[in-house]
Amino acid sequence: MKKEMSIQEGWKGRFYEDFKIGDIYAHPLGRTVTKTDNIYMTLLTQNTNPIHFDDHYSEQTEFGKPLVDSTFTVALVTGQSVTDLSQNAMANLGWDEIRLPSPVFEDDTIYSFSEVLEKRESKSRPNVGIVNVKTSGYNQRGEIVITFKRTFMIYKKDYAPKKENKLLAEVLEKASPKTE
Repeated sequence: MKKEMSIQEGWKGRFYEDFKIGDIYAHPLGRTVTKTDNIYMTLLTQNTNPIHFDDHYSEQTEFGKPLVDSTFTVALVTGQSVTDLSQNAMANLGWDEIRLPSPVFEDDTIYSFSEVLEKRESKSRPNVGIVNVKTSGYNQRGEIVITFKRTFMIYKKDYAPKKENKLLAEVLEKASPKTE
């Protein structure tokens, strides 16, 4: 007799209908920033300020050590929010009011959360809605290190591209023992 197989779907993210104004999503993953992260982002973006990559120079500043490139902080905290907010986004429309109230240093661990501020139907695309959130990132000491507002266009459930994984079913079929 052949064993019954049931593939359980993983989290697929929220759709327009799932967002409620006032909801707060605690994003599940934290991330410790490394020296390599900081140097790499600085090189990628051609940021020539030595406060990000020159330890001797940084020791002479009021911080006494390198600051993490703020564009890395924006990218990291945005990335942390994707699983809860924009996994099903059609497009990002903008980041506004980016604030960096406390510095981020190498070896800080960053966590984040977002609050839904607004949502509305798209006037030009019936398959999506527009959501506006405020996202905040904080370090292991509980200090807010970044806040920003982000607006994105997100699919409605019935219009999202399908994320089928037929290959997984084939692999499992081949891997399962055949019993008669």
